Amino acid sequence: MTEELLIRRAGGVAVLTLNRPERLNALTRTMMGALLEELRACAADETVRCVVLTGAGRAFCAGGDVRAQAETADRGSDQTPEQRTDELRASMEASRLLHEMPKPTIAMLNGVAAGAGCSLALACDVRVAGEGARLTTAFAKVGLSGDYGGTWFLSRLVGPARARELYFTSEVLDARRLDALGLVNRVVPDAALEDETMKLATALADGPTLAFRYMKRNLNVADTGTLTEALDSEAYGMLRCRESEDHKEAARAFVAKSAPVFKGR
Repeated sequence: MTEELLIRRAGGVAVLTLNRPERLNALTRTMMGALLEELRACAADETVRCVVLTGAGRAFCAGGDVRAQAETADRGSDQTPEQRTDELRASMEASRLLHEMPKPTIAMLNGVAAGAGCSLALACDVRVAGEGARLTTAFAKVGLSGDYGGTWFLSRLVGPARARELYFTSEVLDARRLDALGLVNRVVPDAALEDETMKLATALADGPTLAFRYMKRNLNVADTGTLTEALDSEAYGMLRCRESEDHKEAARAFVAKSAPVFKGR
């Protein structure tokens, strides 16, 4: 593992912190390799029931390291364009994992999220923003078209017309605008950001993990599928959940007027 990604597990919550604060957590190959490895591990680990992604210092993630890109722009590469494309595409699996892993993912926005950092934040199921958070697609400012699924996520969150505007203009959205556009789920004081995010993450980790798995699957099908596909997904998920220990525990607790203890089975 690398110091560019910090990993902390508390109860059923895994907190992954991008850790290059001196460069606003701009992405590197090493950082993304570590993030991919840990996201795969979290997806497979039944003891991890919620994942929080954030950044160290005063930023969530500034996206690609433009300074490093400028320094190496004229050096060329030993790789073919196809090899470079394949390498980038493999790295972009981080967004798919955040979006599709069978457990809730939360972006804790502690500062600027730009470019690929914006895309990673949008890939999460829930975004909790501090009042000082800022989000921008940023790609147009550096003559790039965008990566890490940002166009896909943003189009679904705000609609295609607004997504086009935000990509073409690279407008910087403050927390108030993010809230108004529905790009964040809640805005909290900066000083309370970690406490509020962890409170939500812990509540989700203590919740019905198996049901969340199928809820997330249903919602993802609803994004792109037909009504028939959505109904099929819901029927399968409901049947699976009805047979689960968690449902039986919840039914027992409902009758007893007590709080259920979910185990994700």
